Amino acid sequence: MKLHNYHWYVKGSNFFTLHEKFEEFYNEAGVHVDELAERLLSIGGNPVATMKECLELSSIQEANGSESAEAMVQSIINDFSIIIGELKEGMNLAGEVSDETTGDMLLAIHSGLEKHVWMLQAFLGKAI
Repeated sequence: MKLHNYHWYVKGSNFFTLHEKFEEFYNEAGVHVDELAERLLSIGGNPVATMKECLELSSIQEANGSESAEAMVQSIINDFSIIIGELKEGMNLAGEVSDETTGDMLLAIHSGLEKHVWMLQAFLGKAI
């Protein structure tokens, strides 16, 4: 929801660039959520499927609704960095139980998020 919020409410001289980029991010996230949920189901797991569960388990802070465009980008960098760390934990757990398929899925998402972080930092003029 946060990426949708930013997509809808971004303002300023970078509106067109960020509006499009935030849409790309939420579409990509939706695909990842669906693929991971289906993977969990295929191996006997139970994916989180309610807003209540999502809010209880989320490590990402909700948007406050008044962020500047630059603050939105920085927030996404922070969020993606948190998720990267969680994906590393997931890859380790998958490795411990010899679940290469899940590990590969998590690695692909991890790689994509690292690239997004690099590009967003470059957008803000920051070095990694």
